[in-house]
Amino acid sequence: MKKKRLIFNLVISILLFNWGFSQDIALLKYSGGGDWYANPTSLPNLVAFCNQNAHTKINPKINTVTAESSELFSYPFVHMTGHGNVLFSPNEVENLRNYLNSGGFLHIDDNYGIDEYIRREIKKIFPNDDLVEIPVNHPIFKAPYKFPNGLPKIHEHDNKRPKAFGIFSGDRLVLLYTYECDLGDGWEDTEVHNDPESVRMKALQMGANILYYIFSN
Repeated sequence: MKKKRLIFNLVISILLFNWGFSQDIALLKYSGGGDWYANPTSLPNLVAFCNQNAHTKINPKINTVTAESSELFSYPFVHMTGHGNVLFSPNEVENLRNYLNSGGFLHIDDNYGIDEYIRREIKKIFPNDDLVEIPVNHPIFKAPYKFPNGLPKIHEHDNKRPKAFGIFSGDRLVLLYTYECDLGDGWEDTEVHNDPESVRMKALQMGANILYYIFSN
């Protein structure tokens, strides 16, 4: 009964967005020692950009949620970032799996240093699924902004190509892991990283595509 109620809450949240009501999104707080709170200006800036340019109606107040909380099911989109270790408890793993399989979406952005840890934790959530690279013809790269070459490169880390990995439930992308890209840094206030406006704009536009995909699928 509890699980059904949580799924119902998530479905209602998505429907309210589609009907034109303001929608909440959240930042995931996790254990393990990694800085889950990195990039404090990124999500507010992304929401402001989307509301102004992509006709979304997202609440500019960003909430924080933990992986084991029932509140997780109130958010169609949850963002996660950081540089270090991530550790999900068995209860968090189960709750995240239920959340993602019942309509939720998790975007994990490697802020440089999270890769080895998050791959381990994703495997706990989806032991029978592997992260797959998302092809450049996927809808997430097509609207509202076109990225014919896939994920843009925002910050240089190890001189590697940026890659977008995903976990799918049927045809629906439920988990997006952006690697060697650093979208969140590109969403931050201009003076934080002094990125050229063209680079920052690519990051914000790609972020808008992610949110557009979530609320239209």
